[in-house]
Amino acid sequence: MTWQPVYLSSLESGALRETADELYSHYRACDLCPRSCGVDRTGEGRGVCGAGAVLKVSSAHPHFGEEAPLVGRSGSGTIFFSHCGLRCLYCQNWEISHEGRGSPLEEAELARLMLGLQERGCHNINLVTPTHYLPGILGALELAAREGLRLPVVYNTSGYESVEMLQRLEGVVDIYLPDVKYAEPAFAAAYSAGAVDYPERVETALEEMFRQVGLLQTDPSGVARRGLLIRHLVLPRGIAGSERLVRFVAERLDPRVTLNIMAQYRPCYRASGYPELSRGITAEEYARVLALAESQGLCHIEC
Repeated sequence: MTWQPVYLSSLESGALRETADELYSHYRACDLCPRSCGVDRTGEGRGVCGAGAVLKVSSAHPHFGEEAPLVGRSGSGTIFFSHCGLRCLYCQNWEISHEGRGSPLEEAELARLMLGLQERGCHNINLVTPTHYLPGILGALELAAREGLRLPVVYNTSGYESVEMLQRLEGVVDIYLPDVKYAEPAFAAAYSAGAVDYPERVETALEEMFRQVGLLQTDPSGVARRGLLIRHLVLPRGIAGSERLVRFVAERLDPRVTLNIMAQYRPCYRASGYPELSRGITAEEYARVLALAESQGLCHIEC
């Protein structure tokens, strides 16, 4: 059987457009992410993310800095959305996530961007920080699919998601790419705009993502087609709680889950004002997390 993205079934049944239309109503009292700010984004209301109801994109291009199963030979078709609901104070893309730099787009324009990435040979449509724009993204995906889009959709997220919204993405998303930040509520609250519920939310989100798409699956050339790929950035002084994440993945999900343990933390944006975040990680800190992952039998890959 020839592989096809899961959203084609939702397209044929009309469920993709129905979900997009239903989610647009959530802009009037926004609860698209766990912040549940309740503001009317169709007017002047702005929640923690700072976004309105109009799609806003910073850039769209083939990206070669992602994990190998996403990049393949021709790159990941990455679309960076402006604004972010987590607002980490050490974000390396702070101009996009905090300042909201980017250009407003209609659904049809975003659909053309998706189709353009496919024409350039990209292996997937990689939606970076998409949750606060879910209605417009799903609407654009429906338009693009009707015009011939056949690439898998990658949901590239901070992991700060509600199960209720993730359930609406079943049958739409092929690959989940959560970037897991913390295991301790106090650190999440201190460094990500008071998101004290982050550890609880990310664990339930990971379980739901894994239920939907399972283990990472690749084609004969090693390019990802479906599944869960977890990213985790090791932070200095054990702030990320990496040990708890590793044990959670191995014990609550599956030790065969693909995990990218990243060592590239550097103090960006406002991190230098916090002594505990003002340096990169040491080789020993990184090696400790790798050793634990290996002891749990986890499948670790690198970018």
